Amino acid sequence: MTETIAGSGRRVRLDEAFKALASAQRREILRILGEEDGRSAKTCCEPTEVCACKMAERLGLAASTISHHMTLLCKAGLVRSRKEGQWVYYSLQREGLAKIVEELRRL
Repeated sequence: MTETIAGSGRRVRLDEAFKALASAQRREILRILGEEDGRSAKTCCEPTEVCACKMAERLGLAASTISHHMTLLCKAGLVRSRKEGQWVYYSLQREGLAKIVEELRRL
């Protein structure tokens, strides 16, 4: 049985969120997205976003690997994506993260 938690008007599967958090690279992605001033002043992204190209550059990973990780994080309700032209921008879905914290506190 898969438990679900509410997050931003959609259902987030708790098991998917925990699986997404099991990867050190995905946790690092969440840390990067959570930084407010960790990027240079000149950037292609909105202040709360990181584009896939910057994420790949920062982590030293192939674009396909970043895409895989981001798909899992988005599916788990932990990250939002926004496509503009050929670029994809990512931001934390703080509501989804808060629900995970709530679930952990219930243990």
